[in-house]
Amino acid sequence: MKTIFALAIAAAIGGGAYGQSASIKAQPDNRLAAVKDAAAYNLPIDLSAKSATDDPNYLIGPEDELIISVWKEPEISRTVPVRPDGKISLALLNDVQATGRTPMQLGSDITERLKNFISEPQVTVIVARINSQRIFVVGEVPRTGSFTLLPNMTAVDAISSAGGFTPFAKRTKIYILRKENGKLVSIPFNYKEVVKNRRSEKDVALKAGDRIVVP
Repeated sequence: MKTIFALAIAAAIGGGAYGQSASIKAQPDNRLAAVKDAAAYNLPIDLSAKSATDDPNYLIGPEDELIISVWKEPEISRTVPVRPDGKISLALLNDVQATGRTPMQLGSDITERLKNFISEPQVTVIVARINSQRIFVVGEVPRTGSFTLLPNMTAVDAISSAGGFTPFAKRTKIYILRKENGKLVSIPFNYKEVVKNRRSEKDVALKAGDRIVVP
């Protein structure tokens, strides 16, 4: 039954005949299912679909969700969250440092460590969800809460994502709370000066963890 089901998967995804290699193409909405199915039947996983970030230099952060695919090793292949201490847990390897590394760097590290247990391991790491790169908007905006930090995102962009302002917002008194060297600093931000007076150089480029307060 398992063999028949595997053949059905191969036929459905590209007409692969028995004895020929087949692959499961991981689309953004079914990457996790693709990894699970492919690992179960020892089929290669096509991870050409975009991950949660297109930046090859993206550094993995705490609470990000990663897909670790080890070819023909379903016991090791899995989706793992990055723990607050910056590590992930994998069979055979136990704890592996993930934060501060790119997916390629992490994949290379896992590959090297698996060589002690597996012959010629093939490891792929993709970022399934970015949970570490978040900013927060609170106060007099229609939608308070956390938002994904996008590339080159500024304070004006974040306020726009939060729906703008309520009628009571003090647009010249906004400030941004940021942790720098372990200390919390406050960065003043005058929305009116930036937008109405077209002073784009006064806009503030955001960093992960920034909290925009709109009084």
